[in-house]
Amino acid sequence: MILPLSYFMEKPFQNWTRESSSLIGTVMIYLDYSVPVAALRKQVEDIAAASALWDRRVVNVAVTDFRETVLEIRILVSASSAGRTFDLRCEVREKLIEFIQREYPKALPQLRMDMRDLKPREADRPLAAE
Repeated sequence: MILPLSYFMEKPFQNWTRESSSLIGTVMIYLDYSVPVAALRKQVEDIAAASALWDRRVVNVAVTDFRETVLEIRILVSASSAGRTFDLRCEVREKLIEFIQREYPKALPQLRMDMRDLKPREADRPLAAE
């Protein structure tokens, strides 16, 4: 099959080669600023090293952005095929969230409010005895 180059310029595509091309999978996670990134990086490396799906080429953890309440962390892992890459991404997500829940639960995204300066609304005040 021959397709003009303009076809690929106008229609985005993704390489889903099943067996011959190794792929890099991305896992994005959003965590509180309190997360120790070095400990997270070590855990991702350990998860990848223990996985039969990882092809031993790429494992990387990087803080890619800051948001108002969270850090954006990108994890890259490689595998030998699209199917294995998908499964490896799922494995990394599942094992990493277990690690964070167990070791650093306060690093999960939280909503913080300072209630000290809030005054009760009129409707919230107790009714005076009649």
